[in-house]
Amino acid sequence: MKKTFATVAAVTMSLSLVLVACSDKTPEVKESAAPQSGEKAAASFNETGYPIVKEKVTLKMVSPKAPLAPNYGEMEIFKRLEAQTNVHIDWDNVPEANYNDKKNILLASSNLPDVFYGARFTDNDLVKYSKDGTIIPLNDLIDKYMPNVKKLFEKRPELKAFVTAPDGKIYSLPVAEELGKGQAGIGSNPDFLFLNQAWLDKLNLKMPTTIDELHNVLTAFKTKDPNGNGKPDEVPMSFMNTFWTGDIGYLFGAFGVPDKTYQPNDNSFIEHLNVKDGKVSYSAIDPKYKEAVSYFHKWVEEGLIDKDSFTFNNNTAPYFAKGKTKDVTLGSYLWWEETEIVGPDRAKDYVLVPPFKDMVVKYNNGSPWSRGGPVITKVNKNPEITARWLDLQYEPKMAAQLHWGPIGIVFDEKDGKLVQKPLEAGVAAGEFRQKVAPNLTGVILAEDFQNLVAPEPRALERMNRIKDTFVPQMEKENYPAIFFTPEELDKIGKIKPDIAKLTNEKRSKWLMEGGVDKEWDAYLSTLKKMGLEDLLGIYQAALDRYNKSAK
Repeated sequence: MKKTFATVAAVTMSLSLVLVACSDKTPEVKESAAPQSGEKAAASFNETGYPIVKEKVTLKMVSPKAPLAPNYGEMEIFKRLEAQTNVHIDWDNVPEANYNDKKNILLASSNLPDVFYGARFTDNDLVKYSKDGTIIPLNDLIDKYMPNVKKLFEKRPELKAFVTAPDGKIYSLPVAEELGKGQAGIGSNPDFLFLNQAWLDKLNLKMPTTIDELHNVLTAFKTKDPNGNGKPDEVPMSFMNTFWTGDIGYLFGAFGVPDKTYQPNDNSFIEHLNVKDGKVSYSAIDPKYKEAVSYFHKWVEEGLIDKDSFTFNNNTAPYFAKGKTKDVTLGSYLWWEETEIVGPDRAKDYVLVPPFKDMVVKYNNGSPWSRGGPVITKVNKNPEITARWLDLQYEPKMAAQLHWGPIGIVFDEKDGKLVQKPLEAGVAAGEFRQKVAPNLTGVILAEDFQNLVAPEPRALERMNRIKDTFVPQMEKENYPAIFFTPEELDKIGKIKPDIAKLTNEKRSKWLMEGGVDKEWDAYLSTLKKMGLEDLLGIYQAALDRYNKSAK
């Protein structure tokens, strides 16, 4: 469900597998050696049917990996794919927090894999590395060897257009779960605030309806020992600073300027952008943003905000541990859903906090579709074999298994439809999903959810929460996932990284240490010198072009 919009992702394994080191290599397959040349592999290649090759072929792939995931070579779903296709994958699984660095190092070297799987290439990456030949176009491969992808594009020509680069070629495959549309889509607001209802009841407190009322509740959580252990160990609020979900920028909406600091994979270059009446603005220069930063710094000073929130560095494991201490210590938190943080047993004590009065809810920028799927590199001697192996993952039921987990472990098949099995007691769906599904390839269309795959129960719950609780106060517009022209990408690539770095570093510093009032004017001046006005001009021109073409 989640990182399709995020497009960061969970991974697959059998229930019986144990967790392994975060950057393991796949154990060697002893029973069959892979052909060493493209010619040998081509000789055993089957253009249709399975296996894909008569003699086992090995492909080298690099991918991100969620914190709780094992090496992909040990995952049940990939074992099944190998048994069906006779294609073995030599995996280099990189922890999500380190993946972009590893990807960039490999791209700068001559040590390329055959495939970046769940590549998470930015649009700039796709243009740059297609132009220099590092990654290859997929159009001919799709036409000849990828019937599932071809059928998908016939059903959704707009999805084909979405992944088509400005030069008319396709370099990466899409990833998507079509759960809801527009503002009512499952990822339109990735940030939910959960509050400990058991503590509210114990302290005879009401659900807060304003940001100041929330402040008072958190103060009581800190000072009145709601867990009753006699220790000052309560954590009133925790979050994941600058992460794709769980960021405090959601609460900036209480000041009228919702902020989003990090977009999944940074594919759309749209940090801190808001759109109203077709006009682009930068939230991080709004006086209301300054007011919000100053306000929440006081919470940090008062000990209401967990300082670890600023040091998780995109690593979810220590954040998940916050809600699973021996004694209940967590008063509130921001996240996609409740159970991943506190576990299913404690989740019943936490409730979703509706948007406050007059709060503006951010309509997440981008698209529920992602261009961050697999790319094939120039060193791949077996692109046809690779194409067929990847295409299998775009068959709807296989795509569902790669998003949530295998039949028999996550799904039962009933009357031709995949239905999710009940989880064992005490198992959190989000954490379990990290262990059993990569969620890095494949597309499940809206009609697939109706006819072939039953939606995950928590996905349905989240969609209903979005529709009923958040849409009424949500922004009416967002910045779409525009595929910028090479010229625009070149300019954005030169201007945006430094601006985003300064903006995010200053926000974190000001929240932690204060100083926003003293440094604000110099900050605005620096952003102007860095080219913020030019950057917003590029975004505005691209949005105008996009809106014109959509009419």
